[in-house]
Amino acid sequence: MAQNAKQKKPLRTIKISARKRARQNLKARERNRSLYSLMRGKIKELRTSLGAKDKKKAQELLKEALPVIAKMASKGILHKNTAARYASRLTQQTNRL
Repeated sequence: MAQNAKQKKPLRTIKISARKRARQNLKARERNRSLYSLMRGKIKELRTSLGAKDKKKAQELLKEALPVIAKMASKGILHKNTAARYASRLTQQTNRL
């Protein structure tokens, strides 16, 4: 029996390190999505109070939102310039009230 030159090679097995990396990526993605969702919620609450022109509540919510935005930037979930832009714009809008 002559062997065919185009025989299929067995599939390569996945390395243990690749499996570990995949697990780590899943955990990181879940953590990042959770933090990102938290940040979006804080910003949404703040923007709602800005729309209602409630200065006192807006200032309180700004104090809650700014550390969350800074934490996102320090963890690398948001680019630092994006975080600075969010913080700056939200602060300006709050101060205009």
